[in-house]
Amino acid sequence: MAGLTYPDALIKTILRSVKTIAMVGASGNEIRPSYFAMMYLLNKGYKIIPVNPGMAGKEILGQKVYASLKDVPAPVDMIDIFRESKYAPQIVREALAEKDRLGFKYVWMQLGVVSEEAAKLAQEAGLTVVMDRCPKIEHGRFSGELGWMGVNRRVIDNRKPLLFGKGGSLKRL
Repeated sequence: MAGLTYPDALIKTILRSVKTIAMVGASGNEIRPSYFAMMYLLNKGYKIIPVNPGMAGKEILGQKVYASLKDVPAPVDMIDIFRESKYAPQIVREALAEKDRLGFKYVWMQLGVVSEEAAKLAQEAGLTVVMDRCPKIEHGRFSGELGWMGVNRRVIDNRKPLLFGKGGSLKRL
């Protein structure tokens, strides 16, 4: 898993262009990382569509849960995989079956989720892939919020932190 690097410009481009995320593996359990990530991203103006067959028809953080990607309403900009790596290839296959309908351009695999097979399938379909990263953490890193907690965000800046506003626009605090 170590050694996966992505240019900051790529991550910023994705976070700024994405508006709707289908989060596969979203959990209604308040102590699960997917719950925190979903809550954070919702609060930053992203539309999150949770996908979890065990919770289909219910709600997580006020968002209707869908059983599978084939049930998710279009459009979707990014598929966020919050499942174990071994499930990633099948999730990507399911996503690719809905690619034209949903219109997504990005497949993002969460921290600890690395699947070369899934990445290859997505890339061969013309999609941009990010593995072993969390959009919540990356958003916090670029907005400066992680710096407030003493985390080295690898960005040197003497200006007030930028926050992503609705629609991906940036504003100063």
